Amino acid sequence: MEIFQWPHLNLLFSSMLIVVVLAADPYSDALLSFKSEIIDPFHNLDDWLEPNSGNPSGKVHACSWSDVKCDNNSTIVIGLNLSTKKLAGKLPGKQFSVFTELVELNISQNSFSGEIPVEIFNLTNLRSLDISRNNFSGHFQGGVTGLQNLVVLDAFSNSFSGPLPVELSKLEFLKVLNLAGSYFSGPIPSAYGFFKRLEFLHLAGNFITGNIPPELGNLQTVTHMEIGYNSYEGNIPWQLGNMSELQYLDIAGSNLSGSIPNQLSNLTKLQSLFLFRNQLTGLIPWEFSRILALTNLDLSDNFISGPIPESFAELKNLRLLSLMYNEMNGTVPDGIAELPSLDTLFIWNNFFTGSLPRNLGKNSKLRWLDVSINSFIGSIPPHICAGGELFKLIMFSNKFTGNLSPLSNCSSLVRIRLEDNSFSGEIPLTLSQLPDVSYIDLSRNKFTGGIPSDISQASKLQYFNVSNNPELGGVIPEETWSLPLLQNFSASSCNISGNLPPFKSCKSMLAVELQKNNMSGVVPKSVSHCRALEIINLASNQLNGHIPDELASLPALSVVDLSHNNFSGSIPAEFGKSTNLLLLNVSYNDISGAIPSEKVLQSMGRSAYVGNRELCGAPLRSCSASMSIFGSKGTGKLRLVLLLSAGVTLLIAALLFWLVYLRKGNKGQWKMESFIGLPQFTANDVLRSFSSADSMEELPPLSAAVCKAVLPTGITVLVKKIEWEPKRMKVAIEFITQMGNARHRNLIRLLGFCYNNHMAYMLYDYLPNGNLAEKVTMPRDWSTKCRIITGIARGLCFLHHDCNPAISHGDLNSSTIVFDDNFEPRLADFGFKYLIELIKGRSSEAIKDELYMDIYRFGEIILEILTNGRLTNGGEIVQSKPQDVVLREMYSENEATDDSTNSLQDEIKQVVDVALLCTRSRPADRPSMKDALKLLSGLKGQGKQ
Repeated sequence: MEIFQWPHLNLLFSSMLIVVVLAADPYSDALLSFKSEIIDPFHNLDDWLEPNSGNPSGKVHACSWSDVKCDNNSTIVIGLNLSTKKLAGKLPGKQFSVFTELVELNISQNSFSGEIPVEIFNLTNLRSLDISRNNFSGHFQGGVTGLQNLVVLDAFSNSFSGPLPVELSKLEFLKVLNLAGSYFSGPIPSAYGFFKRLEFLHLAGNFITGNIPPELGNLQTVTHMEIGYNSYEGNIPWQLGNMSELQYLDIAGSNLSGSIPNQLSNLTKLQSLFLFRNQLTGLIPWEFSRILALTNLDLSDNFISGPIPESFAELKNLRLLSLMYNEMNGTVPDGIAELPSLDTLFIWNNFFTGSLPRNLGKNSKLRWLDVSINSFIGSIPPHICAGGELFKLIMFSNKFTGNLSPLSNCSSLVRIRLEDNSFSGEIPLTLSQLPDVSYIDLSRNKFTGGIPSDISQASKLQYFNVSNNPELGGVIPEETWSLPLLQNFSASSCNISGNLPPFKSCKSMLAVELQKNNMSGVVPKSVSHCRALEIINLASNQLNGHIPDELASLPALSVVDLSHNNFSGSIPAEFGKSTNLLLLNVSYNDISGAIPSEKVLQSMGRSAYVGNRELCGAPLRSCSASMSIFGSKGTGKLRLVLLLSAGVTLLIAALLFWLVYLRKGNKGQWKMESFIGLPQFTANDVLRSFSSADSMEELPPLSAAVCKAVLPTGITVLVKKIEWEPKRMKVAIEFITQMGNARHRNLIRLLGFCYNNHMAYMLYDYLPNGNLAEKVTMPRDWSTKCRIITGIARGLCFLHHDCNPAISHGDLNSSTIVFDDNFEPRLADFGFKYLIELIKGRSSEAIKDELYMDIYRFGEIILEILTNGRLTNGGEIVQSKPQDVVLREMYSENEATDDSTNSLQDEIKQVVDVALLCTRSRPADRPSMKDALKLLSGLKGQGKQ
């Protein structure tokens, strides 16, 4: 009865109870506090809001929020998954003290930074901790043993440094440990060999050093171990052969030496073994045939010798066999062709001999075969395409013979490279039945029967090369230029006859190379459709008619060689208006009239115009009326008299000069050599530009090794001074002349040099627009980066492959890459280092090493450009990381996020792949610059080249 006598006390009690219940939700409070301390730029946690009404049921309000997991009663938070929310900032720690029952914490794929808060290590019930793909840094904090129930620890791809945390080995329930992709250093702790339940160990892509501890062989429960892309010392411990449950082992890119332990053959459950890019030697253990589960075996990029073991015929599950870039020899065992699962065989760049197994391709669905750069003989195996899935066939640079009949019904092919062999017979490819083929190179063989007439049906074809098949013959098929994606068509030295077919559609065409054939007729005016055309070489044919204005008007044209034909008429004035033209050669034709006066044409040099009797103007003879006497009738005697008189005069002048030269003792004699692009100044003209002195002999040396000078016509040049001993002058001048004749749109021009017996002043184009080192940190869009990278590649490729002998740059770095007015990169100082060494008496045999070093530095330049200057000299750094880590960094640097188009990420990967190839540690493993440029071809970001 009394309770009803005090109703106000009852109401007060009830209100207090509700307040207590509402206040008893520390989880929601902690999460709201957590949210307030981090950065959520995309508002992914916007539904984390304070409750608008009470919660008398005692349930946790946060259980209704996204990414929060609670128990069945919604009274305890047991899981928090904030993966891929694009969160950032420093991860707060104090709030975690509330989550004593938390079982799962996933904050992966965000942008958290700083150190891991130690409060996380107090979550004693935590079973899974995923902090991967963030930017956590510093040493891995102590106290991790507090996570006594932890099963999964994933810290992949962060920026941790310092030693690997030893105390992790005390977590007795740990099954997954992933510390890959950071900057951990020092050795792997031997204690890591004593995990009791570990199944997955990933330590790849750090800065780990020292020997691999043999104690890892004690890990009897591990099925997957990746510890590669580090810098170990010594050999592979034989004790790893005791890891009886191992299915996946990757120790690639780790500086390991010695032979492969036979004991690894005890890993009978092993499915994938990756030991590529080390320094392993010796033979492949024949005992590997015991690993019957083996699916992927990659031992490439080592120093392994000897043959492929015959016993490999037992590996019935083998799909990938990669032995490329080694020193192996012998023949390919016939048993390899009997493997029913084999789809990829890479054995290129070895010393293999003999024929390929006759049944190769018959018993499996072979997809990718690369046997290039060996000494194979014989023919293409007849069943190579039997599986119906072969899409890449790479066999170049061997001694193969026979015909291509095995490829006649190979409709799956995408890429065919058979160049540099001795294949013969007709080309049996039915291109209309190759719907996906994009690349065909059959050059440097002995094919006959002409180019396949249905080439126009290969709608995806981008590259076609049949050059240097002297007996090929035939004509250019009528619809060739209509291929929508065709960029390069090369058929030089093929004995092709007939006319050039009309250029009905050639919107993608970049290069047409048809020199040294027997073609006749005219150049069709429809060439005007080829707006992207950069190179056209029709030299040494029997073409006639006028050079069409439509050709001269193409905006991207840079190289035009029409020499050794029967062209007539005048040189189209439109050539002189071109901003991209680097080379025009019309020598040895019947061209007449005056050479247009534009500077770009007069800078080509005499060799571009000789052999045209009625052509005149600079740099040939003057077109003045006084010269007409030599072309009129009835003046033969007068012409003879004048020529004799001129000859006598020249002889007397030469004798007088020689006498004066001898009396002078040739001391202080200055001479001038000009190349294309520099008016014919005298040495005196040039030297007076350096100094106000009146006498050449009183000329003081330049105040610095490099300076600017203004020549008499107002041309500003960059001047480099070099000195030599008289006995080294001849060899130096020969090399300088070679440098001066090197002309490419991505090279700084050497305009000339002024010299005497003791020194020379080299005159270069002066470009005041700065160099890459000054501009690399400026944000650039992907298109601009592509244009810079491919421009550098084109310049280097020209030096290495189009100069004879090859010229090494010798000092390629961001400071020697300068920009012209169109922000086109140009290589400065090419060959200069070699010139200095040549003057010192260095052997020319060392040029090969310099070419390799150019390629390495090019790879590093790519990385510097992609990272906006963050990575300088970054070759070793990227080689020490897994490729997926490198790619993720590059995607981030170039704003290729998950929301970006796949094509952008594909192009970034394409460029990164080239950088990784070019920065391989072993010089012989790097691609040539020609191959590097091919790998960069097709980038949509290149823009107009």
